[in-house]
Amino acid sequence: MKIALTGTPGCGKSTVARELKKIGYKVVKVEELAKKFDCILSKNDEIVVDVDKLAREFSKVNFDGIIEGHLSHLLNPDIAIVLRCNPIILKKRLEKRGWSKSKVLENVEAELIDVILVEALECKKIYEIDTTNRDAKEVAKIIDELIKGEDIDKFKPGKIDWIKEIGDDIDLFLRKNNI
Repeated sequence: MKIALTGTPGCGKSTVARELKKIGYKVVKVEELAKKFDCILSKNDEIVVDVDKLAREFSKVNFDGIIEGHLSHLLNPDIAIVLRCNPIILKKRLEKRGWSKSKVLENVEAELIDVILVEALECKKIYEIDTTNRDAKEVAKIIDELIKGEDIDKFKPGKIDWIKEIGDDIDLFLRKNNI
């Protein structure tokens, strides 16, 4: 079974993937697959992946495990698990990485308006997990349960709504966070 572990950068995919490895899951990064299948378009500051080619090549492979990366939901997985994070916390995480203001803004906006979740809706099964107040071990445990078919209703998509959570203070939120 091909399982995508996806989400906006900074939501915890890599950290959770390490925990999933510890409990026995095979985990591979999208970038590793892209290199293996010769799907890298450029390598300047950022790796650009030919996602269409990678999806075609990867579909020919019998893979049982987790594909980690913010593009993994585009590789026709059997299950997509979208990690989510409150945009205020996400902004702080990305700034700690030293990312440029424009790159931080782009990713905070993407999280705020559910870009990856909407893209992932094409997948056969999809779940979303709010990682804001959960540690990586807890998220890995939830993912393990979802893969085993447990507690699936609790994590069906559509329950996380950052705009609703921020509510009428959206303008204040944007100004306060320099967005």
